[in-house]
Amino acid sequence: MPRRIVSRLILPALLIGLALPAMARVDKIAGIDVTFDPSAVTNAAAAKRFTHIADDLKNAIAGLVADRLGDEGARIGIDISEVELSNSFTEATGAADTRLEGIVAITDAQDNSNFAAYVLTVNIDQARGFLPETVDMTTLTASGDAYYQAMIMAFARSVVDRLDL
Repeated sequence: MPRRIVSRLILPALLIGLALPAMARVDKIAGIDVTFDPSAVTNAAAAKRFTHIADDLKNAIAGLVADRLGDEGARIGIDISEVELSNSFTEATGAADTRLEGIVAITDAQDNSNFAAYVLTVNIDQARGFLPETVDMTTLTASGDAYYQAMIMAFARSVVDRLDL
């Protein structure tokens, strides 16, 4: 096959492969570790609201995988790298930029070939499905509890969804 044709076939295949989310086979989970550096917070409202994010995110993930927690298995490690809440002006104009981003690493001490690492970003559009139906969207603020819980649950669900059941 001519070199030009091969490169036209291989390059797109490689790019597609790089775009796919990494997954590890996870049947049992030995631990969940979440770290958060407060310097990752990009504004004052987020700094106040996301004080306990590491524990809240760990508990949310543990709740979703409770049936798979044990003494052996893979470990889920998350390093929250960015937290940003939109302000009232950007919410009012429809340009809300609330997001939660972290590096997720799945490691397995029993099988070194079973690992995954990826950057996960969740924004408010993805979190809307986790808001209670009783929430009035016209009065919802980025610093409110329902908003915070929705962001945590959207991130936790995204992590769990990437575990290969």
